[in-house]
Amino acid sequence: MSEPTIAQKAPIAVDVEAGKSYWWCACGKSAKQPFCDGSHKGSDFVPQEYKAEADGKVYFCACKHSKNKPLCDGSHKSL
Repeated sequence: MSEPTIAQKAPIAVDVEAGKSYWWCACGKSAKQPFCDGSHKGSDFVPQEYKAEADGKVYFCACKHSKNKPLCDGSHKSL
């Protein structure tokens, strides 16, 4: 598999709604970060679903190297 594009070296905070699904961009090329806009088409990447369990702020990974995808785990600090 190819290496993803680093969209930015900081997480993206999003207010999520309980029960709603969000499709996280895994390739890093989406213009709608951190969410998928279809830019991965023709590549090895596929978006990942995140289903919010509760209302609140979630920090999505934007460096695309988190071990806890789609959420940030601080991996951007070592890139």
